[in-house]
Amino acid sequence: VLLVESGGGLVQPGDSLRLSCAASGFTLFDYAMSWVRQAPGKGLEWIACIQRDHGTNILDNLKGRFTIARDNDKNTFYLQLNSLKPEDTAVYYCTKHRGAWCKTYDEEYRGQGTQVTVAS
Repeated sequence: VLLVESGGGLVQPGDSLRLSCAASGFTLFDYAMSWVRQAPGKGLEWIACIQRDHGTNILDNLKGRFTIARDNDKNTFYLQLNSLKPEDTAVYYCTKHRGAWCKTYDEEYRGQGTQVTVAS
């Protein structure tokens, strides 16, 4: 299993980014996938999950700004970040769940992460 994130960078407040997670070594279609992040000096924070049936869960205080999507044909899933704020600065990781549904603490693999820095 290999998960490779991309799309991070240095942006200004209010900008948007789309993070991608390219998956290999398994069929994305069969699994739930999540995004988590780690801000400087803080622990991992779960952000969003998308299930096999494309059902989604997003952290309440990020709803309306962040969305998650998947493209099973490309074995890739995405996190769209809009109206970015300095407090969104973090390393963003994609994770694979053990099964098809977004169960808590069910992730078994994580990528190397992509840095998102929001600063004016």
